[in-house]
Amino acid sequence: MAWNDNKNKNPWAGSNQTPPELEEVIKDFKNKFNGFFSNKKSSGAGGASKTLSSSGFKYIFILVLLVWLLSGIYIIDPAEKGVVLRFGAFQEETSQGPHWHIPYPIETLNRINVEQIRTVEIGYRNVINGNRRFGGNISSESLMLTKDENMIEAKFAIQYKINDVQAYLFNVVNPDTTLRHVAESAIRQVVGQNTMDYILTEGRVSIADDIKEKSQSLLNRYKTGLLITTVNMQDAQPPEEVQSAFSDAVKAREDKQRLINEAQTYANDILPKSRGKAARMLEESKAYKSKVVSKSEGEASRFKQILAEYEKAPKVTRERLYRETMENVLASTSKVVVDSKANSMMYLPIDKLINARQANTQVFAKESSTQQNNQGGNIRDIFRNRGGR
Repeated sequence: MAWNDNKNKNPWAGSNQTPPELEEVIKDFKNKFNGFFSNKKSSGAGGASKTLSSSGFKYIFILVLLVWLLSGIYIIDPAEKGVVLRFGAFQEETSQGPHWHIPYPIETLNRINVEQIRTVEIGYRNVINGNRRFGGNISSESLMLTKDENMIEAKFAIQYKINDVQAYLFNVVNPDTTLRHVAESAIRQVVGQNTMDYILTEGRVSIADDIKEKSQSLLNRYKTGLLITTVNMQDAQPPEEVQSAFSDAVKAREDKQRLINEAQTYANDILPKSRGKAARMLEESKAYKSKVVSKSEGEASRFKQILAEYEKAPKVTRERLYRETMENVLASTSKVVVDSKANSMMYLPIDKLINARQANTQVFAKESSTQQNNQGGNIRDIFRNRGGR
């Protein structure tokens, strides 16, 4: 029975009675709920109809209100953000955990995954056919003009995520489409500022970084709430119509570079050797010059000293010069000269003399002709012998 029945008295009729058990309350509520639908008009003409009791309406209203209020409970996952809208206007932003909002139609909830990495494809589309994935080319997006007025076919994959939920929902009508248009504009701008060779070779990473920077700047200006994480150049090549001609040009350029590298390698090998040889020859010539000059100066000095002694004893000096000269001349011959007045019985080891003379001949052949005929040297020896006497 209702609390306001029985003239606002205690429904348990006395202060000494305990409240009924929970099962009895639920059973009583169930019986009254069933009786609400089972009550019909009674029989008999002119009989009075039986109306629903006011307590049945209250129970129904409370139940419906309870269910409606419970429908406002929601749980946000760690990777999500919840945005509550009241009659379409932003009310609040909630993070992970359980929350409650006024149920529909007063407030609505939008769940946005802010950790999901999304991808937009420029110049191609990945088409999934069964379990296989095929890359479809989009010429209207991939064909671009470079700085050196060459056509190039470039494909890019841009990965991004949501970093501002409120801006993503309310500032731009379709942020994902806006990002595609912004990326296409930035790609064509960057490609148009570089040559084809730079794009195809060493400029791939630099171009991707420039595209990311320019695209993010435009997205921040539009306040889309999107953050670009990576920009990857999937492929870059000349159009199919000129692919063969471009391949020939690339091959010729590679051959040119190879020949240049080989020539540079050869130059790096031969030039140091030539420079070292030239330096060695210069040093040898300087040493030879110093040696000849010093020797000449020494010989001239010694000749002057010997000349003074020669003037004192010319006959002895001439005899000594003659003997030394004949010794040098006869040393290179295999003949043995014996004085006819000598004792014929004297033993002469001719074979040993011949061998000794041949050995002297070989040593003598190695000496310079200038040293053999150098009179100054002979005079010096003569003077030494005289001094020994």
